[in-house]
This record gives sequence, structure tokens and C-alpha cells, in this order.
Amino acid sequence: MKKLFYILIIVTVFSSCSEYQKTLKSESIADKFKVGEALYNEGKFSKANRLFAQIVPSYRGKPQAEKLMYLYSNSFYKMKDYYVAGYQFERFASSYPKSEKLEEASFLSAKSYYMLSPVYSKDQTETKEAIEKLQEFINLFTESEYLPEANKLVKELDFKLEKKAYSIAKQYNRISDYPASIKSFDNFIFDFPGSTLREEALFYRLDSAYRLAINSREYKKTIEGIIVPLKKNRLNTAKEYYISFKKLYVNSKHIEEANVMATALDEELKNYSTKS
Repeated sequence: MKKLFYILIIVTVFSSCSEYQKTLKSESIADKFKVGEALYNEGKFSKANRLFAQIVPSYRGKPQAEKLMYLYSNSFYKMKDYYVAGYQFERFASSYPKSEKLEEASFLSAKSYYMLSPVYSKDQTETKEAIEKLQEFINLFTESEYLPEANKLVKELDFKLEKKAYSIAKQYNRISDYPASIKSFDNFIFDFPGSTLREEALFYRLDSAYRLAINSREYKKTIEGIIVPLKKNRLNTAKEYYISFKKLYVNSKHIEEANVMATALDEELKNYSTKS
């Protein structure tokens, strides 16, 4: 009985494959559409996609074209070919602006760009493009059922940009390039005022400024030949960063370490009070 069951399965599979191959070679665009749609509904998106690709040009301007183009676009999305899915959904939206599928297609187009966004440690060009596409969708479909998800995706992508900017600044701190670290943290604080990483950014900006000041030479000569009290200026800057940090995060896990830095800065600054 089991043997007969397995034989029936094998026959069915081969029959199905045979029908698919036959349809691929067929010249009937109606058959390709019918079989392609059946395969699509069965979740066999790659096979459906191959059939759709053969007939898309033939259906341009025909009543069934809208349905075909939606299925064709979505088959790419289901296959996780997000580059092509995003492009095809954009084409669908521009070709069928009155379609009942317009909202969904526009969202899936934007979400395709989201799916292409890499991990934060890599170049974030795709992330910025995805934010732009999702924001366009949000602005266009203000009452959409997809709005909560679109906003959630934008928030995730925004945090990825924050994490990227923060990690660059932190890396400069780690390799002791303190001027670059301070500048990068300044940019981060300005660009992401509401970031959850703001406390860490302010602390490590202080840390970089402290280390730069403590290890600084006393003076530098400008291009114009003016002698500037380099170390004193850097000590004062670091102290200002400490005051800003403590004002905002008096209960921070870094506060004890920050207080130790402040004490050392005050001791160094006393030397300049004595000299003056």
C-alpha cells in the first residue's frame, strides 16, 4: 500500500514538472498566465516568475496586464529578490495609479528597499534610500493600514544610522584619535538630538576631550605666528563637556569616572591660576 502511495506521488510530481516544462515551451500566452497564476497561488514563485517573464511584454495594454504585473512584481518579492521587486513595484504604481493594489504595491516597493539595508557596520547608502522611500509612502498614504509598520521600519533604519555614526566616533576614541573623536561625537549629538545613545556619546566626547587635554603640549603656534595656550584651552573645553554631561546625566553609570576626570582637570587648571 505504501509502495503504491509513493508511486502516485512520483507520478504526480513528474506529471506536474512535465506540464510546467510543456507550458514554458508553449506559445500560448493564456496558458502561461493560467499555469503561472496557479503556481503562484501554490507558493511556487520562482516557476511562476519564469512564466510571467515570458508574457509580460505581450500583455501590455490589455485588461489582464494590471493583475499580471502585480503578480510578477510580488513574485520577485516572495523570491527575496528585493532589488528587482522594488523596481517592479515602482513601475506598477506609476503604470496603474488607480489600481486597488496601489497602496500595497507602494508599501512593498518601499519595504523592498528596507530589506536591502545592510548591517550598521557597512556603508549605509541603501539605508538612507530606504528611509527616503518609506517616508514618501508615509506622506502619500496618510491613512494607510501599513502606516504603523512603515513608521516602525523608519525608526529601525534611523537607529541604524545613529549606531553607524556612534560607532565611527567611538572607534576614533578607541584608537586615540581624540580630535576626530570629538568632532564625530559633536556631529552625532547635533544630528541625533533624541538618540538613545546620547548619554554614551556625551560621555565618550568628554573622555576624548579629557585625554586630549591631559596629554597636550602647552602651546602651539598658529599660521599667523601667534602663540596659543593649547593645553589650557583644551582643559577648559573638557571641563565644559563634563559640566554638560553631569547636568544631563547625574545618575549615569559613568558619573564616577566622569567625576575623577573633573578632579584631574581642576588640578591641572590650578597650575594656570597660580601662573596668572
